[in-house]
Amino acid sequence: MTIAVPDLTVLPPAEPLDELVDMLRRLDSDRPAELVGPDGVRLRLPTPVYEVLREVVQAMARGQAVTIAPHNQRLTTQEAADLLGVSRPTLVKMLDDGLIPFEQPGRHRRVLLRDVLAFQEARRSAREAALDELIEASEEADGYRNTTGPKRTR
Repeated sequence: MTIAVPDLTVLPPAEPLDELVDMLRRLDSDRPAELVGPDGVRLRLPTPVYEVLREVVQAMARGQAVTIAPHNQRLTTQEAADLLGVSRPTLVKMLDDGLIPFEQPGRHRRVLLRDVLAFQEARRSAREAALDELIEASEEADGYRNTTGPKRTR
């Protein structure tokens, strides 16, 4: 039996989180973090949970909303397009081109969040590699040298 876990988006609070961010930065990583309930009961936080909590607090301190969703969450094509920052027709073309796996149980395509995130990471890595190549080519051509005028390239 699978349990559907809805995604949850939380907006940053109105009050600043600077004190909490500083406290999380100063915590000794060798000692486990604890969560203290309103009744004083202490519960040790596993390291991965603590790390996620720290990331959430830092994002919210920067004014960003945070969405929590399981990686097996199914997205509509519009949700996936929004996540990637592309139009829905562009995403549909990516799906049809086989760039991102999808399911089509009926008339509508569904995409797994983990597949969208994997595509996003692969695209980011490819962009970084292309930029590194560009920088290397520019350095080899002495493109970073300061000149007093236009540099003849041909």
